[in-house]
Amino acid sequence: MTKAAVVRKLHYHRRSKQLELHFADGSSATLSAEFLRVHSPSAEVQGHGKPVLVVNKQAVGIERLEPSGHYGVRICFDDGHQTGIYRWAYLQQLATEQARLWQQYQQRLATTKAQQDNVPIRFIDASAPPHRD
Repeated sequence: MTKAAVVRKLHYHRRSKQLELHFADGSSATLSAEFLRVHSPSAEVQGHGKPVLVVNKQAVGIERLEPSGHYGVRICFDDGHQTGIYRWAYLQQLATEQARLWQQYQQRLATTKAQQDNVPIRFIDASAPPHRD
């Protein structure tokens, strides 16, 4: 682990739902709770190599931060999700690649929505008399 990847200070801003990170090299970054939740390192989200698209987390917040050794933090979200350890190096990667990762996430959301909108659905009116040929 490089010196830069060591987080020296974490500060969560409850109103804005932003986590402020200060790294050992003096750099800092701010990541939203939503961004952190949809990029959770947990097996539930990472899908054992095939990431699961996590949706509807715009209002998610962070309940608490739990230190995990000298290498990371467990982020406990107010939607009940609390699995996965955010290692310092992973947090630095999220901070460095935030714009690209967020764009990819938004594209996956749009693609999924488009696919859902194109699913043919047959609605049946239960109050209508049965159709007879």
